[in-house]
Amino acid sequence: MPATSRKSVRKRRGYLIQKPAGQLTPRVQAVGPERFGVLCWDCAKARSKFMLANFYGTVLIPPQTVPHTRGHLQAMLDQVRQAIARHQLGDHIVAIERTGEYHRPVQRACRHAGFDTRLVHPFTSKQFRQPADPGNKTDDTDLAAIFRAAVNGFGLLEPVLPDDYQQLQLLARHRRDLVAKMSTLCCQIREHLHALLPGYAECFADLWENRLALPLARVCGPAETLRQDGGQGLHRLLAQHQLAARRDSVAKLLAWADTAPPSHPQHELRRLLLCGLDDDRTAKIRQIAELERRCAAYVARMPYLLLLVIPGINVVSVADLAGELGPITLYPQANNITGRAGLAPSRYQSDHVDRADGPLRRRANRRLRTALLQVADNLIACNHHFQAKANHWVQLGKDPRWMRVKVAKIFSRLLYAMVAGRQLFPHPCRQEHHYIIHKLLEFHRAHDTPMSQTLADLDAATQQLPRAAYATEAQPLHARLKEVQRRKGPQPLADILPIVLARLGGLPVQSRTSEVSGPS
Repeated sequence: MPATSRKSVRKRRGYLIQKPAGQLTPRVQAVGPERFGVLCWDCAKARSKFMLANFYGTVLIPPQTVPHTRGHLQAMLDQVRQAIARHQLGDHIVAIERTGEYHRPVQRACRHAGFDTRLVHPFTSKQFRQPADPGNKTDDTDLAAIFRAAVNGFGLLEPVLPDDYQQLQLLARHRRDLVAKMSTLCCQIREHLHALLPGYAECFADLWENRLALPLARVCGPAETLRQDGGQGLHRLLAQHQLAARRDSVAKLLAWADTAPPSHPQHELRRLLLCGLDDDRTAKIRQIAELERRCAAYVARMPYLLLLVIPGINVVSVADLAGELGPITLYPQANNITGRAGLAPSRYQSDHVDRADGPLRRRANRRLRTALLQVADNLIACNHHFQAKANHWVQLGKDPRWMRVKVAKIFSRLLYAMVAGRQLFPHPCRQEHHYIIHKLLEFHRAHDTPMSQTLADLDAATQQLPRAAYATEAQPLHARLKEVQRRKGPQPLADILPIVLARLGGLPVQSRTSEVSGPS
């Protein structure tokens, strides 16, 4: 018999009129269109408007306004239940137009009542409203558009994420928001710094990481005060405020002061503004570090932790991905990940005209797309395997945007295989000397995480590892333990590493009643 090919035959996707997550046809056929109800909602900040109609569009409850209070929402639900019983509706759904966070009270109320609650994207309702009412937009016309979108399969089910994924998503998004705000603050600080001390920032390779740059700028006067008495003004300022400076840094600053142009006439006011902005920046740095520590606690308890074995991926990247993706069980295959992120070219086809290589599709989860493309950038910059691929593509003249999408596509397949399969398999992108537990330990060391949380996270991470990886993961920890034991003085890692090694089966240790039990 001829050997069967190992390549699976890819099934072609059937032609669908409705969206898979919004199909209603089987349910409508089961009860009949006149017995199938659609409860439509057009939500606002403090109140919303709703309407109940059957599948044919016969209005059963005319449009009414309901305030977002518990009593009014409960009265509305009772009214809907009475209408369902009066008109003998055998099945029904709720279609709510998405409005940021304003639709959430209505969505939660309908879900708690046991209704099948679906969401309609505002772009979708707009497309269904404009043909019927091109020059007229009211709450009533919006309700009619939401109804038309829902019965045509565009009222989409939204999966309910487990609590840990919801919390991780909120933390990761808040961190990204703070990072964006801190970037804005850094731009403002640079503007004030250039007005105060023109050319001062160029004296330092990294303005934000240098321990002298901003502390000196906060107390520094105009450049002419630094070059007084042959540079003694700078030395007096450093001694007065106890600022440590290397000899070459002092030489650079004096050379800059000799050629610096006059500063802003309102120097003192500008300096106060600079100090306020820098205080805000340092406060946000502390907040971001705390959020990253909390994100790491969730990542250590999720299968997404296995992605840390790939060079170029850190704890923050994994937290972003896990928060936006949710449980991997929501995705039947790897292509569903990039499909949800819209990482596919748009297509325009009409008769013999077929442009299949257009820009990326507009329909996408933009936060997930951002997380995947940021990982792709990191892999191209830090992973030798993807660096080599990118260099080869550059020689072939490929577009950099195409390269980012290609790497994201390859990574999504690796992500799905590792996370869904709970396995660590060999791949060219996995170089040696990259270990999950060691990477997590270094993250907590850099973030000054309390030892109790560090031990709890490392213990939880050990339980996420496949047993076949225990011996490999123990190798760098053995080396780190020997290094710590050779040093003198207090070494908290000397208390943690033996416990973690015992979890990995690499070192016997006396168990304690307060420790969390290891995997069975």
